[in-house]
Amino acid sequence: MQTQPQVSFDDLPADEAVRDAVLDHVRQLEQLSDRITGCHVVIAQPHRHHREGRLYSIRIDLMVPGGEIVVNRDHHLDHAHEDVYVAVRDAFLAARRRLEDRVRRRRGVEKTHASRAHGRVAQIFPLQGYGFIEAPDGREIYFHRNAISDRDFRLVDVGSPVWFSEEEGDDGPQALAVRLVHPQSHVLHEGASPEGEAP
Repeated sequence: MQTQPQVSFDDLPADEAVRDAVLDHVRQLEQLSDRITGCHVVIAQPHRHHREGRLYSIRIDLMVPGGEIVVNRDHHLDHAHEDVYVAVRDAFLAARRRLEDRVRRRRGVEKTHASRAHGRVAQIFPLQGYGFIEAPDGREIYFHRNAISDRDFRLVDVGSPVWFSEEEGDDGPQALAVRLVHPQSHVLHEGASPEGEAP
């Protein structure tokens, strides 16, 4: 972790035993993912009803690359949370589930990028900025011009061999990270011009 974890007690006296328990939970999260860059935990007692006892509220902010995981456990009807250690445990269980989801998604993206396929361009619509790649299994997979460099998009033509990765989009499979196998080809779309020349 890039910064030391922070443990705050909101309108409560600091308790070193509770702090140690929190830091132990943080270390367990770090074993799950080495991409956590920061962690801030706030322990509070917003519900102090004499009948219900003192219920603890736990907020966890985990900083990770590209975002933040926030868990705010405030169960005013859960009397088990009169025990601060139970409240801390439940909050970190929720944080662990969210972190595991994020780790799975990240691994899925890495797997997608790692498993590149070879195909050929089946259709290309340069003015509209998209096309279709014929995959090895015969499927036609949509790709947008943003999935390929501007230079390569100008060189792409029907039949051009390409490498690509595949992901599931809103409307079905789509190709990303598209690259021409032989980008030195000089085929140009009608209406396009070589670099440095006026159309």
